[in-house]
Amino acid sequence: MTAEVYGSSGCGYCRRAKSLLKAKGIEYREFIVGEDISGEDLSKKIGEPALTVPQIFLEGEYIGGYTDLVGRLGVSG
Repeated sequence: MTAEVYGSSGCGYCRRAKSLLKAKGIEYREFIVGEDISGEDLSKKIGEPALTVPQIFLEGEYIGGYTDLVGRLGVSG
């Protein structure tokens, strides 16, 4: 399984998401919003306004933010 994490450098929930993915053995690529991708392009990619980070995809499917990741992986956050 692979993931994409769209976040920012100072984001605590982004760090938590990456730690959870690592703990579950899920490889991920990180993209910094404003550097690697614009907020506008991220919004287009997910099909709705990207108002918060992280925004996470698993196996190419958009799942949402950190809380959504926790729910999808069936762990307590």
